Amino acid sequence: MTGKSRNWVRIEADIVKGREEGNWKKLIELAEHLKSRSPSSECLAHFLIGEGKLESYLEAFPPVEQNNNKARSGLSEAKRYLLSTVGEQGKQAGFLLLDVFLLLGKTHYAMGHYEEALDYYNQAELQSLTEKHLPSRSLRIVAESYAIKGMCLEKVPPLSSSKYKQAEWDEQRIQCFELAGDLTLRYLQEQDKQQQHSSTPGSYSPQPPNPAKHIGPILETALQRAPILYMQTGKLQSAVSRYRVMLSAIETAATQSLRLTLTRRLAEVLLRGVTGKVYVNPERDSNIFPKKSKGVAESPWKPRRYIGQHLFVPRTENEEIILLLLISEAMAVRDAVLSQSPEFRDARIHAYKNATAVYDLLTITLVRWGYIDLVYESFERAMKFSFEEPHVWMQKALCLMSMGQYPRALKVLKEVIRLLPTKVLPCLLAARICFEHTNQFAEGLQWSCQALSRETSSPQNLASRCHLYIGIGYSLQAANTTLKHEKQQLIQSALDSFHRAQQTDPNDHLAEYYLGLQYAYNGQLTEAVAHVKLALNLNAEHVPSLQLLVLLLSAHKQTAEALQLLDAVIQEYPDNMNLHYTKAQLELQHLGGEQALHTAGNMLALWKNLYEEQIQADVMEQSDRRSETRSVFQMYSSELSDKDSKCELLITDKLNYESYVDDNVIVEFKADDKIYDVGKGLVYHYLGNQRLAEKTLRDAARIDPSSYQTWYNLGCVLESMNEFDSASDSMATALEVETTNPILPYSSIPLTFE
Repeated sequence: MTGKSRNWVRIEADIVKGREEGNWKKLIELAEHLKSRSPSSECLAHFLIGEGKLESYLEAFPPVEQNNNKARSGLSEAKRYLLSTVGEQGKQAGFLLLDVFLLLGKTHYAMGHYEEALDYYNQAELQSLTEKHLPSRSLRIVAESYAIKGMCLEKVPPLSSSKYKQAEWDEQRIQCFELAGDLTLRYLQEQDKQQQHSSTPGSYSPQPPNPAKHIGPILETALQRAPILYMQTGKLQSAVSRYRVMLSAIETAATQSLRLTLTRRLAEVLLRGVTGKVYVNPERDSNIFPKKSKGVAESPWKPRRYIGQHLFVPRTENEEIILLLLISEAMAVRDAVLSQSPEFRDARIHAYKNATAVYDLLTITLVRWGYIDLVYESFERAMKFSFEEPHVWMQKALCLMSMGQYPRALKVLKEVIRLLPTKVLPCLLAARICFEHTNQFAEGLQWSCQALSRETSSPQNLASRCHLYIGIGYSLQAANTTLKHEKQQLIQSALDSFHRAQQTDPNDHLAEYYLGLQYAYNGQLTEAVAHVKLALNLNAEHVPSLQLLVLLLSAHKQTAEALQLLDAVIQEYPDNMNLHYTKAQLELQHLGGEQALHTAGNMLALWKNLYEEQIQADVMEQSDRRSETRSVFQMYSSELSDKDSKCELLITDKLNYESYVDDNVIVEFKADDKIYDVGKGLVYHYLGNQRLAEKTLRDAARIDPSSYQTWYNLGCVLESMNEFDSASDSMATALEVETTNPILPYSSIPLTFE
């Protein structure tokens, strides 16, 4: 008897171990052995065989809808063994009945028989189970049962359409998934605990166990479904609380990859739906920090949670979102697959997709609040697993552009262009950098032409923009060319490209704007006004078009209309320094210096406010402002990098409006190179070096033939040299140009691409 008793204890221990470890092959062998040795244990043996066959089959063919038909034949034997334990023998071994009913419910769910599965869970009185300590295997069975019941309820909606029944059905599903989620987390924690106890002391493996072996699709659904149902029923705060509860549970090996999904989804919910007064921080969330009653022990069905006095608890939605995304990023980088070997391809793609989803959210979040540096640091970390992946390279390029690091951005864009051989947008971005920031006009034109070539071979609805960029490239080259024949060719090419852009997209205000600007450069004011008015009809809030119209009105000597328009536009865009500067120039020439100085004072106050805001925010760009704040000051010095240079520039521009008269000639001090060459020519003239003065002024006239001051000063110099015919021609040219000359050069309008 003693030997038999010891043998029975050993077999029982092996059975328990086989069930806990999921060693179904060994479990079936033990059950067959038990059945042959002890006929009285036939009921137990049949249960174990049915359980083993069910679980081993579902490991090979997961219980998902597409496998339902196959399961109806594949699980017939397992179902037969389990049903055999429900008879009189099974009733005598009552301790097995609960597990039998629960496993039969799982069997019928795998077969797609959802109503039968629900019947077995009702027989097991699943909703009335007492929350007590359970063995690890029983924890999993109960967790799966609640999850399956929730999924079956979704397949079998209530027959009644009443709101009460619908609400009851929603509540029942959510309750099932919440219980299933809690039990799953507790089960996985118990699994980790057992593994730690069974591991050899001092041994360590850097690789975690395979999560799929431990969790499977049923338990994954159990963890993720409840917050989704809360959102579907409009209970966002409950969804947030549920995510927080799961994330505050002590991490396990099997939930490491799942936690990345949960943190990202919670961040998405907070970003999209929970802001301002709706937001409840974790400290005030009773599900995270419940009030504990004396004498009430924690439920054995709840997961163990992180506790401690020094845990960081976010106070605002911004803090919580950034914390979640930074945690997500850390996990995504940790899980990145660096090997490029073919056998790791699927794992590499999966890890990369997870990482890019996090980086996209992180970009949206941090850019919204102006933390471009943090975004850049994240993309720097992403480079190590982004080999030949254009998305991250593109994001890095955009980040560098936002930071003002244009040469580096251009280098990264060249890599993006290589990685995306058919995409048009990277070529246009590269062209924009060349035109707007690096003055590489020829290279920018090349990128624009390449963009058009790609658009032609693979249409992406960007043909109008391609023609527009090509026109901008020709126009910029024309403005920087002194050879008359070459300049005329470039101007005509620019006009042709702008017309093609307008014909390709008649609703594009930029095409009309650039046509108006180019005609203005050519002195064709009637055509220029017609096109700029069309541009404003298409986009009445386009500031460069409004500024161009002001300059055209000033060229037509319609000063009152120009000032009236300026006042209206400044009311709409009060922080646009270009508009104030134009107004001051108009006032200086037509209303007197006192009014101009008053406007200049307003500009100084505005500049001071903008500068102080930049210092307080510790950013150079005011990203949340409505209008373009780039001023003519910034045209002269593209970045105001420190306080001293700003103050020096401010004093220089203050002097723009203070002039003195010497020999009936007004000399203005400006930072513009063209006007400076005018001033330099006059200095040579006053010093008696007339030939050098003539050369300087003729060079200035070639650069900007529309400057009547340059022609007038050249006439004065030629007159002093007794070259009266040439002087007369220069004076006549000055008079002709002055009649159509705007108050400021058209080039004072910043280059625009929006």
